[in-house]
Amino acid sequence: MPEKLTEWIREANRILIFTGAGISTPSGIPAFRGAGGIWTTRQPVLYQDFMTKESARTEYWQYKLELWEEHGDAQPNIIHDSIVDLEKAGKVEMIVTQNVDGLHLAAGTSRDLLVEVHGNGTLVECQSCGLKESAQPSFEKFKNEGTCPICKCGGYLKPATISFGQNLKEEDLRRAQKAANWCDLVIALGSTLSVSPANTIPLIAAQEGTPYIIINRDETDHDDLTQVTLRLTGNVENLFPPAVKEVL
Repeated sequence: MPEKLTEWIREANRILIFTGAGISTPSGIPAFRGAGGIWTTRQPVLYQDFMTKESARTEYWQYKLELWEEHGDAQPNIIHDSIVDLEKAGKVEMIVTQNVDGLHLAAGTSRDLLVEVHGNGTLVECQSCGLKESAQPSFEKFKNEGTCPICKCGGYLKPATISFGQNLKEEDLRRAQKAANWCDLVIALGSTLSVSPANTIPLIAAQEGTPYIIINRDETDHDDLTQVTLRLTGNVENLFPPAVKEVL
């Protein structure tokens, strides 16, 4: 176990944890980027196309249905549990996740300490009135009828995730940026740190001199930055949970 990682976690009291797809692969959910990632075999549907073309909405819902059927029963793993353990110990300022699988909440992370910056795929959201509800009835309707779900108001229902070309929620960015300004340690877990503007959040802290640790199996876009305090290469589940256990 890397001693430096343990030391930083032990000394910190306001940790900002930034998570990406690499923390959910042990739960059976494939990554989007990197070797074998979803975007290496499939082109994403742009938000503008979803809003203007029935064919794009159908393609989008078909893709999301496939993911739901394959991974909808995924459960949190030891990484999610370790993050919850840190929260219970009073050492977490905020968890900012790029993941849309809802596994942080399923593991027990407090909603007020979580920013799902790219949304939550276990919900659907009306693109007109903003209604949010469980995604399961919409997936079942699409599977059985083959027609894209519509809200009672007549607006298009869409899984409550941020699509390519869709703006992030301003309130989510505000909360994440506030936590980055206040934290005393930032740890990026399982992210290639390649998607903007989410990948700027750890740097807000690091540029103020806050220690910045990256743990990821593959290369990240931040690896060569001078603000990185510690870079650990390997599977997150083999590095992060043992360090948390040692501290607690």
